[in-house]
Amino acid sequence: MMDLPLNVDFTGKVVVVTGAGGVLCGDMARAFAQAGAKVAALDLNEEAVKALADECKAQGYICEGYKANVLESEALEVVHQQVLRDLGKCDILINGAGGNNPRATTDNEYQHELKEGQKSFFDLEPGGVDFVFKLNFQGTLLPTQVFAKDMVEKQHGCILNISSMNAYVPLTKIPAYSGAKAAVSNFTQWLATHFAGTGIRCNAIAPGFLVSNQNRRLLFNEDGTPTPRTAKILAGTPMNRFVDSEELLGGVFFLCDDKAASAITGVVLPIDAGYSAYSGV
Repeated sequence: MMDLPLNVDFTGKVVVVTGAGGVLCGDMARAFAQAGAKVAALDLNEEAVKALADECKAQGYICEGYKANVLESEALEVVHQQVLRDLGKCDILINGAGGNNPRATTDNEYQHELKEGQKSFFDLEPGGVDFVFKLNFQGTLLPTQVFAKDMVEKQHGCILNISSMNAYVPLTKIPAYSGAKAAVSNFTQWLATHFAGTGIRCNAIAPGFLVSNQNRRLLFNEDGTPTPRTAKILAGTPMNRFVDSEELLGGVFFLCDDKAASAITGVVLPIDAGYSAYSGV
């Protein structure tokens, strides 16, 4: 059982979480289930979300796991019909699916420091860049097209996207991911405006630096010691530490609570240990 940050009752709410096979969105799915919601956990990794659902059910909560590719509209609609049958119409959509790809990442931070054999900006693969943009932007747009239909019918609902600190200031090495997350932030504002008359609110969180399976090799050496990149990150973070995945939950619950955040739509909330506030001086 998780130590929930806010006493918010989501009983009866159907919450759809994409990317729930990962650490961050897996924690969000668990938290919503513990808060009384009926959770649909979606991920390409079916084994992971089925295990998550079994874990939640064993604790007495309501959660179903579904294999879903957020880049395939027809497959998402099939899952949508399954969620309707099993849990009901979607009230809250967490667009958590996303990520980076090595094919869209440079080996060095600066072109002038490039060493022989390292992948430069000029070596980035168009297919890799395209995949990163699709995964993060279309992977947010397509589930919204499918599940927000329920909210329009109800004239009520909440969409929460997952942006990033990269959307504010791009990080070195990962131009595609930074650009894609900037697009997610912009899209969040667009959706908030587009759906404003339907009773749907749309916001996003922008997590700071977390240690995940995806970025562990960038942050720590094989022997567990921090890389120079970690030293730079912590030097630019006033709280001098990484953010823990469970520290995102307070912001998530707040933005998804219709009473607490009833007039809040179109915002991107940094949860970053102060990173976005610090100029470096």
